[in-house]
Amino acid sequence: MPRPRAVMRRIREVLRLSVGERLSSRRVSQAVGLPRATIFDYLKRATVAGLAIWPLPLDMDDAELERRLFASEVKAVVTRPVPDWRGVHLELRRKGVTLQLLHFEYKEQHPDGFQYTWFTQSYRQYAGRLDLVMRQEHVAGQKMFVDIAGQTVPIYDRETEAKTCDAQIFVSALGASSYIYAEALASQQLAPWLMAHVHAFQFYGGVSEIIVPDNPRVAVTRAHRYEPEINESYLDMASHFGTAIIPARPYRPRDKA
Repeated sequence: MPRPRAVMRRIREVLRLSVGERLSSRRVSQAVGLPRATIFDYLKRATVAGLAIWPLPLDMDDAELERRLFASEVKAVVTRPVPDWRGVHLELRRKGVTLQLLHFEYKEQHPDGFQYTWFTQSYRQYAGRLDLVMRQEHVAGQKMFVDIAGQTVPIYDRETEAKTCDAQIFVSALGASSYIYAEALASQQLAPWLMAHVHAFQFYGGVSEIIVPDNPRVAVTRAHRYEPEINESYLDMASHFGTAIIPARPYRPRDKA
């Protein structure tokens, strides 16, 4: 995209004052309202392009001046390889694959490729065009979403360095603020599951109106689209704290968006 005429006019003024009038960079910066670093950058580009002269050739319009000054910049952008976003999208479905890992692999193949921020922003723009969904609105204090993370974390004995167990990661998040609490559990048994909820309430300093789990066996005895059977001990805990348990529909992860 061409630079605005106002920008090119400033570049010409920098060349006139610096080369033609031989003013210092500080005076030029004050006159055109640009940082000294920008002044130095323009002058360096002009020197490389053989344009550190004044006046400039009469037949040199703004388009030609821009092409001469910023040719290397444009070339660098054009020649950078763009990732295969469809392949990236499919890879992210695999267990343990993240955008950071895919960007690392991309940079291994293309060392001069785009950086991580551009990579993630461009992928999210691509993914946002694939499947439009309704935005979920959450009321503060209404819902706490709970789940067990998909991957376990190995726990090692500090003295012997021997592996003792694979910890399950309990994660809860408040709907409105996305405030997260996480805890490592020894197992997905009922007692650790219930105690993790208690610790989450203590961490948040209160209890939400509704708890929204998936359909793990420790929480839901029998999954059903409309009338799931909740574990009795789980219900007793909810009754004690004055909250309600409403599981997400089976195989509908977007219920917990």
